[in-house]
Amino acid sequence: MRIRASTSERSISTPTSATSKTIRCRTAGIRSPHDPSAESTPTLLARLALVCALACYLGCDLVCGAAWTPTSLAPVTTLVLASASPARLATLRSAGVEPVVIVSGVDESQITDLPPAELALQLAELKCAAVAARDDLPEGCLVLGCDSVLELDGQAFGKPRDPAEATTRWQTMRGRSGVLQSGHSLRDTATGQVAAATASTIVRFADVSDEEIAAYVATGEPLHVAGAFTVDGLGGAFVTSIEGDYHNVVGVSLPLLRVLLGELGHTWTELWTGRSLGDRPA
Repeated sequence: MRIRASTSERSISTPTSATSKTIRCRTAGIRSPHDPSAESTPTLLARLALVCALACYLGCDLVCGAAWTPTSLAPVTTLVLASASPARLATLRSAGVEPVVIVSGVDESQITDLPPAELALQLAELKCAAVAARDDLPEGCLVLGCDSVLELDGQAFGKPRDPAEATTRWQTMRGRSGVLQSGHSLRDTATGQVAAATASTIVRFADVSDEEIAAYVATGEPLHVAGAFTVDGLGGAFVTSIEGDYHNVVGVSLPLLRVLLGELGHTWTELWTGRSLGDRPA
């Protein structure tokens, strides 16, 4: 089954950030045995034993002040990321997901002459299918393929081929707005079902000078990213604003991925891993 949709057909609105809740285990105060209201020792011990049993069930650390994280409360579904993008990997990790990375090796030049949103979607589907066809995947995993292009004047722009093209691209983009189109294709290897969609985010670029363009291109960053810019790297200062999902500009829309998971009968929280959550500083 192949489920496809575009953001023009539905609107997904989510907060730009999520607030994680932390539950801390604290020791209860023990009254003096001379206090008339004090409980008997057997009763107190029984209550403490009950608290310990409940804490162990929830996975709490009973060291005073230790933070609780939802480890082992539900089975973790393995996500395979069919992309070599460090930005996509970092985005997923920061959201509590520790994917297995398997690069698809798909030749992106094999598809041309498509509208930008459809181009991004079809490339994402090709990458997803190429990795899903492997026989060394984790059992029952989900495979995610992504591809991004910048739409400007109706044309799709991926990674520039060389510094000269990156310079020309920025001279065209500066002071204007484009649409970052990111195709997402998610396959459930257990059922063979696929959910796919494209997320769109409007990006407004600063009216940068020729000197700024030359300095930016000289860093090499524009040569490795779709649209020749980043919003989370050196190019962030050259993006004045965005309209839509920030993570989509980075390369993977977390709100859209959550929707695709739901269409395949999964939940976003299935992807959370104790390692990725527990490694965060308190």
